[in-house]
Amino acid sequence: MKREVKAAAVQFNIRMGDIDANVEYVRDALARLAAEGVQLAVLPEMWSCGFAYRELNELAKRTPEVVEEMGRLSAQYGMVLVGSLPEPDGDKVCNTAYVVDRGELAGKYRKIHLFSLMNEDRSFTGGDSRLVADTHLGRVGVFICYDLRFPELARRLAVEGAEILVVPGEWPKPREEHWRTLLKARAIENQMFVVAANCCGVLGKLDFFGSSLIIGPKGELLAEGGYENCELTATLDFAVMENWRQQITCFQDRKPACY
Repeated sequence: MKREVKAAAVQFNIRMGDIDANVEYVRDALARLAAEGVQLAVLPEMWSCGFAYRELNELAKRTPEVVEEMGRLSAQYGMVLVGSLPEPDGDKVCNTAYVVDRGELAGKYRKIHLFSLMNEDRSFTGGDSRLVADTHLGRVGVFICYDLRFPELARRLAVEGAEILVVPGEWPKPREEHWRTLLKARAIENQMFVVAANCCGVLGKLDFFGSSLIIGPKGELLAEGGYENCELTATLDFAVMENWRQQITCFQDRKPACY
C-alpha cells in the first residue's frame, strides 16, 4: 500500500505579544491547507507570541487555551499539528513544541538547547528529554530551532524510528545559509524527511528571512518559502525514503562502539 503524507510549513510574521492575532492567522492558514488536503502542518517557534520576554510569564498563562485551540483545529481537519509555545511550569517557562494528532496530544518536547546569544537561557528552563511522537501518519521527531546545530540529537531520533523531523524555528538574518545547510544535513545524514517552519519579517529588533523548507531523505528540496507570509506544501513519499535507506545502508553500517 502506497504511503504518502501531504505536509506543510506555515510561515508568517508573528505579532509580538499578540496571541489573538497570531491564533487568528493560523486558523485561516489551516483552513486553506485543509482545503488542499494537508495532513501534517508545522508552525514556527513561539508562534503564539514571539520572544516577548518582558511579558513572557503572563503570555505563558494563555498557552493552555492556545493548545486547546490547536486540538480543536487538528480534530476539525484531521491533521497532525506541531508548533512551539511558552509552556508554564510553576514559576518557570519552557519553550515547548506540542504535537497534536487529530485533537489528541501525541507528545510534547521542551527545547533542550537554549540559545544563549538571544538570552533564551535567562528566560526559559531547558528540557532534558527528546521526543519521537507516534502519530497516525508515522513517527515524528521534534527539534526546535537551535537544536539544529546538534546532530547527535537528530541521530538519536532517527535511530529511535523518526521518519519525519519537524523543526519550528525563529531563525533570523544573517544566518540564512546556516539554516538551509543544517536542515539539509540533518535530512541527508539521517535519510529522513524534514519539515521546517520559520517566521518572516521584522519581529522586535530582528529581521527574519523566512525560507521555510521541506526536504526529502536524499537532501532534495521539495518546497521552499520566500521572505513573505506563505504556506508551502509537498507530498512525502515514504517509498522514496525506504528505497534510499536500502541503497545507502547508513544505519546498518554504523559503528557506535567506535564513536
